[in-house]
Amino acid sequence: MPVDFKAATDALFAKTGPEDLAAELGCAAQSIRQARMDGDKGGFRAPPPGWEAAAAKLARAKAVQLQKLAERLS
Repeated sequence: MPVDFKAATDALFAKTGPEDLAAELGCAAQSIRQARMDGDKGGFRAPPPGWEAAAAKLARAKAVQLQKLAERLS
């Protein structure tokens, strides 16, 4: 089944944000935002434990979604 322009661009432009990583880690999105701050800033916090595995899981999922989109568009 063909994909229309809006559906294809919606999928292509979909963003992953701090809320997604926070949900994967079971923490608050604010914790992710603070961990992304420069280390010399007052609100800086260390990244949550397990962030690497959680980020890798989200990256793999996004890659699969984009691969499926590419296949549908080819």
